[in-house]
Amino acid sequence: MKSRSDYQKLIAKIIADNIPFNRVLGVEVESTDPAKPQLRFAMRPDLIGNARREILHGGVIAAVLDVTAGFAIMLALYKDAYTGEKPEFPNIGTIDLRVDYLRPGRGKHFVSTGRVVRLGSRIAVTHMELANDEGELIATGGAAFVVG
Repeated sequence: MKSRSDYQKLIAKIIADNIPFNRVLGVEVESTDPAKPQLRFAMRPDLIGNARREILHGGVIAAVLDVTAGFAIMLALYKDAYTGEKPEFPNIGTIDLRVDYLRPGRGKHFVSTGRVVRLGSRIAVTHMELANDEGELIATGGAAFVVG
């Protein structure tokens, strides 16, 4: 692998294919732009948390925001440390996650966007948003991760 694009594709593959729980969620990579990484997933009956109202489960929302934050951090770490050599990905672990549920999770599909607010030598801080297919903001979140 030689190009930045090759590494972004590798990170996308790791997120979408190599993490079993992300496959359960149905997460697909929408954008590998380090400034605005995005993940997408379709609404499915097994992601419903309220059967009467047919809305997305809050735990699914939190999980996708968490995955989005990790994805954003991986892209930011890679961007800052790009050397053209084979990438080595550090361990990344959530140490704090906050979710604000703004409206019921209705939609055909959802897009989650992440942004790294601060990337330190051991701690990364992120902000995330989840919107439905009509562009309605469903939830926002903030997270801190240990990196290394």
